[in-house]
Amino acid sequence: MATERLFLRVSSKQGPLRLSEIPEGGFCLSAFLVISNSRNPKEVLLGHLNPDAPWDHIGALDPPRVEMNKNGWLLPACHLIVGESPQEAAKRILKEQLGLSEQKLEEPMVFSEVYGEHSHWDLEFVFLGKRESVKKTPAWRELRFVDTSKLRKEDFARLHEDILASAGKWKPT
Repeated sequence: MATERLFLRVSSKQGPLRLSEIPEGGFCLSAFLVISNSRNPKEVLLGHLNPDAPWDHIGALDPPRVEMNKNGWLLPACHLIVGESPQEAAKRILKEQLGLSEQKLEEPMVFSEVYGEHSHWDLEFVFLGKRESVKKTPAWRELRFVDTSKLRKEDFARLHEDILASAGKWKPT
């Protein structure tokens, strides 16, 4: 029996996805790094953006979004580049945002969120890791391990509290 359903398939070889069928608010594929302090698991690596860093290149954030989000805590994260796997994106984030060439990461947990009145869809690949210390890089004004149990929703930017909540690393107070 033939179906009239239009299944979401994004492929270079087969349809039927057309641009008119993408949600009005768009959708993103993103990788997030949730790196806990190996000495204190309540602490997660978070940062405040350096607005002078090339976030349009390393974080897929245009200047207005950088300005709007520079004061909230953020996870190291980025949209996937076309043709890039989530694992490749995680390695790129490690290098470009954290200056790290090596970091053991677990296989990603995958979450989805729908935001806003125009139904923006996010498909999120969340990589967990542990580390004892980290050095601030030019991408961040501040980068450090933060006890997430002491943070409120308002302390975050770009809804990164949702990622931490999904990963079991933050609970709303």
